[in-house]
Amino acid sequence: MKTTLYRASSRGHAYHGWLDTYHTFSFANYYNPERINFGALRVVNDDIVKGGEGFGTHPHDNMEIVSIPLYGDLEHKDSMGHTEVIRAGEVQVMSAGTGITHSEYNSNEDKPVNFFQIWVFPEKRNVTPRYDQRAFDYIHSKNQLVQIVGPKDDADNTGLWIHQNAWFNIGTFEKGKEIEYKIKRKGNGVFAMVVEGEFSVEGQKLHHRDGFGIQETDTVKITADSDNARILLIDVPMEF
Repeated sequence: MKTTLYRASSRGHAYHGWLDTYHTFSFANYYNPERINFGALRVVNDDIVKGGEGFGTHPHDNMEIVSIPLYGDLEHKDSMGHTEVIRAGEVQVMSAGTGITHSEYNSNEDKPVNFFQIWVFPEKRNVTPRYDQRAFDYIHSKNQLVQIVGPKDDADNTGLWIHQNAWFNIGTFEKGKEIEYKIKRKGNGVFAMVVEGEFSVEGQKLHHRDGFGIQETDTVKITADSDNARILLIDVPMEF
């Protein structure tokens, strides 16, 4: 087993007044040659946007983009004609493919929105752009992982789909709960991020927003070390 620890305190950080953002991997003005990606996982950004502010219209291409609101409401508009608001408990996916433009704004004037935006390299380039979103009950459904994203061609996929052999699971656990996560595909690794609370992953103590990459194994042992602890697991190809 090979592991890599990404402490929350070691992430790249930028404060722009309207945006307070943390980068697990190199992004924008944060560059660390040892933190470019974890296999097909390219970006894990933890963004807090002030009321009424947001990202103006900007382009993407050839990337699978997953957005997970943690609190607040995020308004999305794109060149495919979608105007949507996503909230905590909902997940959004976009396949940028041949190219899209979109904007993301805090739809509330009086409170912030916090969301993860995650980029995964696709298994095929220049696909037709697409958008989808769905609500999942991972907040109130305790002590189990809820699959929120999986590959298009996986018959067992219970989440939204993307163009990659990648699976996203998130779960909320009571203190002391132990689980064993089975990696979905040979050659994949798992990036774990603590959303709330504390966990031990393969014996490594992890705190709020710590990340931990695990590869060259078939299973991952996880223990919740606090009540209402929430963890995100991203199971991705290490070679692609």
